[in-house]
Amino acid sequence: MRALARLAREGRLRPPVESLREIPELPFEPGPLPLIGPGRTALTWAGHASWVVRIGGLTVLTDPVWARKILGTPARVTPVGVRWEDLPPVDAVVISHNHYDHLDAPTVKRLPKGTPVFVPAGLARWFRTRGFTRVTELDWWEAAELPGEDGPVRFDFVPAHHWSKRTLTDTCRSLWGGWVITAPDGQRVYFAGDTGYGHWFQRIGRRYPGIDVALLPIGAYEPRWMLDGVHTDPEEAVQAHLDLGARVLAPMHWSTFLLSAEPPLEPLRRIRAAWEATGRPREELWDLPVGTSRVLE
Repeated sequence: MRALARLAREGRLRPPVESLREIPELPFEPGPLPLIGPGRTALTWAGHASWVVRIGGLTVLTDPVWARKILGTPARVTPVGVRWEDLPPVDAVVISHNHYDHLDAPTVKRLPKGTPVFVPAGLARWFRTRGFTRVTELDWWEAAELPGEDGPVRFDFVPAHHWSKRTLTDTCRSLWGGWVITAPDGQRVYFAGDTGYGHWFQRIGRRYPGIDVALLPIGAYEPRWMLDGVHTDPEEAVQAHLDLGARVLAPMHWSTFLLSAEPPLEPLRRIRAAWEATGRPREELWDLPVGTSRVLE
């Protein structure tokens, strides 16, 4: 009740009206998916927490949300960066948790029912009741594999600090977390999903050394008193990247849905400043526009 009273008093759940003029400046540069050969990994940001990850010969979608609008949230302010019809056949889907901006029923409905889906503990039933036949439910630190071009691609479910809820009666009835995806040649992508900052990043980095790219959330962080524990801000995302020992940081979870009170472009300004302060090479920050791809060399 105190939190609700403070929200009512401060009225800060959406960006200041004057900052909305930044919306046309949000980076959006859709392009064709890159052609990649064996042993290469490519990532394309479709927007929010949705990535097209092509690794080990597989095409993997993370938290696919292709809808224009999700329940309880204003419509997206940038279009989806990859047209659904331009996707290659989807070999697997990973879900971080069941919030509507990460698990979108209309998008899921577009997938073939035989698509392998990797989900947190407690979420398999949601997919099975919708006809999906290859659903793997994992707890933290558990793993599963799928055959790739040159061997198995491994999917490890790792901790995050967040929560889950989809209906009035299922609060925290399913788990939440991130995914470490490892190709047969050792190339490794970490997808954080939604999370606050904490000691788990160091643990993930020790357990999975040599992360090539860390996909980390940098938006939906204001007001801090309410969102501090469940959403990293840009400076915390940079620190998380350092804790992980990852090579490249690719920011996500901003510029798509206006979920909180920071101005639309503020996450980009702050992540660039925080990255510069580390002295790390600029080319290792993949601050991509929605729709843009990068290939791991």
